Amino acid sequence: MSDSNYIKIYTGNFAVVKRITIELNDMDINPVVKDQAESAILGGFGGTLAPDFQEVYVHKDELEKATKVVNDITSELEA
Repeated sequence: MSDSNYIKIYTGNFAVVKRITIELNDMDINPVVKDQAESAILGGFGGTLAPDFQEVYVHKDELEKATKVVNDITSELEA
């Protein structure tokens, strides 16, 4: 997503990504989730070495709010 208005804010497993996207959606932020493994499978190239990892992108105008959500969730999970 180079030369884009979207910025990657998180890379992690499906469960955490799902929680982040739910909380972002609740705040009227529409994240984009990029799943390399799913894209490879749909393209007929098989999976990747880390099939459970996904990336979350948000529009640069929503970066501050979205980063706070990610930080809150990851801090909670580390505690």
